[in-house]
Parts: sequence; structure tokens; C-alpha cells
Amino acid sequence: MDLTLWQYQFRIIMLGDSTVGKSSMLKRYTEDQFLECINETVGVDFYVHFLEVEPGTMIKLQFWDTAGQERFRSVTRSYYRNSVGGLLVFDIGNRASFEHVRDWYSEVCEHVMPHAMIFVLVGHKSDRELDGERTVSKEEAEKLAAQLGTTYVEASAKTGQNIQMCFEVLTRRIYQGLQSGEVKLREGWDGIKSSALQAQQLQSLHESEQTKEKKGCC
Repeated sequence: MDLTLWQYQFRIIMLGDSTVGKSSMLKRYTEDQFLECINETVGVDFYVHFLEVEPGTMIKLQFWDTAGQERFRSVTRSYYRNSVGGLLVFDIGNRASFEHVRDWYSEVCEHVMPHAMIFVLVGHKSDRELDGERTVSKEEAEKLAAQLGTTYVEASAKTGQNIQMCFEVLTRRIYQGLQSGEVKLREGWDGIKSSALQAQQLQSLHESEQTKEKKGCC
């Protein structure tokens, strides 16, 4: 399928403390690469990927990879409102990053109100369990996900385990919300874009300009 022919564009934001592996997850998902050392995100980085959610329906995914450090919060907050989905990421071997998930969730919800964002909770670096470095149990992570009303997935960019699942679960959840009316296209909002609507708007603009030209000639 021609990747230039997408039906919808979803903007998704990566959320979580610094060093939980948000950039590594995106690198693995979009390029199928894992780098042991990856530069720390400064501000916001951008990634693009395409996913066919059903035959003939291509979604263009635009990812915003936010810096987890507090000094960049004023920058990253400005991106919350124009996102339809968020991956809440913590490191299963870093308890503090798990305890901060509620803070990230609350902060985002505060900035997107009265609208809502769809989330998926991700316990990243699941490979650390093999080394006995796990400090957050799967049961308590699942309990938190239930309290937040979202899905929980454990993944590892290092091994590739469930990386695709994280992004696909969120994308399909957004798409289902769009079909059911839970998520709606809104004028002036870039969380979701429809290629059909954009084409219609361009056609209307073109017709309006042609009408103005005809009136000017008269």
C-alpha cells in the first residue's frame, strides 16, 4: 500500500521520567533498531510511522518524544493539548519512575481538559527481570492501569518484546474511539487529522477563490 495515502493522522505523545527508555522504544518501533547508548531527549523529538488498522485504512502516526526532565516541562506541556494518545512509560527496575506515573497522568489530564486523551501504560525494560532487577510487580502495575482505566503492557526495546503491541494497542484503541464517537475531530485541533476532510476543505477553499475571481472580473 502507498504510505502517502493515509486516511487519518494520530498524534501520540510519549510520557514518563527521563531514562525510562521512551526514545529507545520509538527507535525500535519505527526503525527496528536498538542502541545501547542513545542521546538524552532535549525538549521534543519527532518520529513518524504508518499502521494499517484494517484492510484499506492506513493511519499515519506522528510521535512526540518528550524530555522527562523537569527543566523541559514548560516545553513539553505545550504539546499535550494537540495529542490524542499517550504512552505512559516507566522502568520496571526503577520504582520512582512507576510512582511518578500518576503525576504524569494528572498533569496531562489537567492540560487537555475538557477533552480527553487515550492512554496505554507501559512497563518498559522487561528484560531487567531476567537479571533480578525488577522492583515493580506486574500485579501492581496492572492495578494502576485499572485505576487509570487503561491497558497495561510490558515491553523491552532491547529484546523487541511487545514493542509493536504497545503502539498498536494504543492506535487501535484511538481508532475504535473515533468510530464510536468517543474521540471526535475538532476544528483547530491537531490530535487527529482526516485526509478526506483536508481534501474537502482544500476543495471548498479553491471553489471560494474561484468565486471571488469571477466576481472581481464582473
